[in-house]
Amino acid sequence: MQFNIYQLFVSTFIIHIIDTFAYSVRLNSVKSRQFALSNTLFNLFYLISLTAHTLQAPLFGGLMDSSINQTIDPLPTIRKIIWVATVGTFFGIVLTPTFLKFFSRAVKNLERSGSVPFVVMDALKFRSIRRFIENVTLPSKKMVNNLPFKRIPIQLIALNSLVTGIYTIGVMSAYYAALLVDAQHRLAASASAGVINSAANIIFMLFVDPKSSIITDQALKGNRPYEDVKALVVMLMSAKLIGTIMGQVLLTPVAHAIANIYK
Repeated sequence: MQFNIYQLFVSTFIIHIIDTFAYSVRLNSVKSRQFALSNTLFNLFYLISLTAHTLQAPLFGGLMDSSINQTIDPLPTIRKIIWVATVGTFFGIVLTPTFLKFFSRAVKNLERSGSVPFVVMDALKFRSIRRFIENVTLPSKKMVNNLPFKRIPIQLIALNSLVTGIYTIGVMSAYYAALLVDAQHRLAASASAGVINSAANIIFMLFVDPKSSIITDQALKGNRPYEDVKALVVMLMSAKLIGTIMGQVLLTPVAHAIANIYK
């Protein structure tokens, strides 16, 4: 059981640190005017996150099986995993300036070489790793001072917090709900994770991403200042951090709501 727990910690941390970095790619896209190249390169990071997502569900299944066999309440462990999501998001925010610096260089390497494998191999070289460590840049007040936060709709930030909260606990609530129903309904309850995450993704795609994309595109066209996108990214990241903390509150109510469907 311990081995599975540590795997869950690692996969959750990877998912949330990469999801946090995803917001910052908008900044590089606007600043470098290389939207397509930036997205192409970030897809590599997204692939790592997707792999971690794929591993997460069976790992949760293993945790639930162990809990049933040993008659242990998995809730304390699940809450620790949610805290790992919060820590991963926090580290993503802290490392964003460093990530952007090296992501920008990687995009330029991709433009010169035209080869994604070349960029990956170059990033894995010892000198590149050493340069990354030596040039770690932490966030500072100077980076966010005088940003036009009032130009970013507060509804957008509130929705992103809600979506992140649901997305964080979707799989966990569904698998925990499986322990609250009869044995014949456990598979159905655990399968509800896909429905919950799909609902969160629909809310994000309908209400959060379009408005964020409009602000980004307007900045790309020169109709809005770069600082607007910077304010947007800072607020979306902050909302994501709040959302992972909200996951602690949403976990059991969502699990009980799923369980009630099958009772």
